[in-house]
Amino acid sequence: MEQVEDIAAERKIALVTGAGRGVGRAIAVALAQAGFVLCLAARTREELDRTRELSGLAPAQSLIVLIDLAQEDAPECLIETAYAHFGRLDVLVNNAGWAPARTPLIKLGGEDQDRVLAVNLRAPIALARLAAIRMAAQPSGGAIVNIASSAARRMAPGEAVYAAAKAGLIAFTHAAFAELRDRGIKLSVIIPGLIDTSLIPQNKRLDRALMLRPEDLAAAVMTIVHTPASVCPIEIVLEPQRDPMRGGN
Repeated sequence: MEQVEDIAAERKIALVTGAGRGVGRAIAVALAQAGFVLCLAARTREELDRTRELSGLAPAQSLIVLIDLAQEDAPECLIETAYAHFGRLDVLVNNAGWAPARTPLIKLGGEDQDRVLAVNLRAPIALARLAAIRMAAQPSGGAIVNIASSAARRMAPGEAVYAAAKAGLIAFTHAAFAELRDRGIKLSVIIPGLIDTSLIPQNKRLDRALMLRPEDLAAAVMTIVHTPASVCPIEIVLEPQRDPMRGGN
């Protein structure tokens, strides 16, 4: 533990959920390149091992936590584990998300509905609250970044519950910032359009070369992290410069 405490004293600590692939992996790698020590959280060990490898960090500098954020006690377990290992948390990135394939509301099963709300809204709120309690006691405060989705405003058919969850996350970020700003805690939400990850299936109408890349979101996270202490970018909207949908919407 002494070695971990020495690391934490010298370098800032970041916790990234959904860090096993895609956007979460890109964010984790960008943070590591900026000098952060990492807590990497997701459900699949092999994917997290690969993220650790790409980060270039040693195991003592990149704690892996296997966790399913749909479980009610998962946020508390994750925060407690991170603090037990590092003793501090400077940045929390709520990136983990889940949604089934587009499904009409009347056909969406109760289990899928509950998982969408748990992973995309309940867990990020719980993690942000628990992290804020600790960050408020730190002289340096901290930063909490929530990854939402343009689905919250596009409100497409088949995405009603997912859209509601992401819209709730946007509202939560704004309201929580109003409460926590005087405690030195930044709260920001990134609202991306279509991102080229494995979560979006192949579609002949979609030009994937025009979509956002995971690295684009990572760059937005780093912009927030490096913003001066006197400024907080509460909301960042990212859209591809050119419309990836062939022929437009």
